[in-house]
Amino acid sequence: MNLWKDHLPEFEGYILEAKYARLGGRAFTDSQRDSFAIAERIAVRLSLADRVLISTPMWNFSIPYKLKQWLDVIIQPELTFRFDPAKGYLPLLKDRPTIVVLASGSDFVTGMNRGRIDMATPYLREVLRFIGIRDVRFVPIGPTTGPAEPIRAARESAHRRLAEIAASF
Repeated sequence: MNLWKDHLPEFEGYILEAKYARLGGRAFTDSQRDSFAIAERIAVRLSLADRVLISTPMWNFSIPYKLKQWLDVIIQPELTFRFDPAKGYLPLLKDRPTIVVLASGSDFVTGMNRGRIDMATPYLREVLRFIGIRDVRFVPIGPTTGPAEPIRAARESAHRRLAEIAASF
């Protein structure tokens, strides 16, 4: 999916009502059912994928709002997770190889950068795990701004890592 071009529903109104109706064990109204059907189609597209590639920039130490919107749309009860009173939250998607290419203006490969932290990686790892996707490999690329030599070295390192991963992806 191209999250910037493909239609993503706003997480409001009937789709939000549908989520809480489902959580409360209530039947959908016709409007809720129609809205939730859009989320179902998007989630089914992910559930049918053999492999997943997420390519995203890091914005303000986290993910762009469109990627967050996509996650908010697909992470729905009885669609990508369920709740069992005895076991807690349980994922509903099967695991599959997933690569997250994460570009940033700074170099977060070794951890913190000048006292700033990468919140995108742990967030994406946890949210994907929550719905059942555990086989996630991150390929950070940074810095993407500044002097030419560190940018070139970061790209070469990421390309090498992607080539290694591609052999088994």
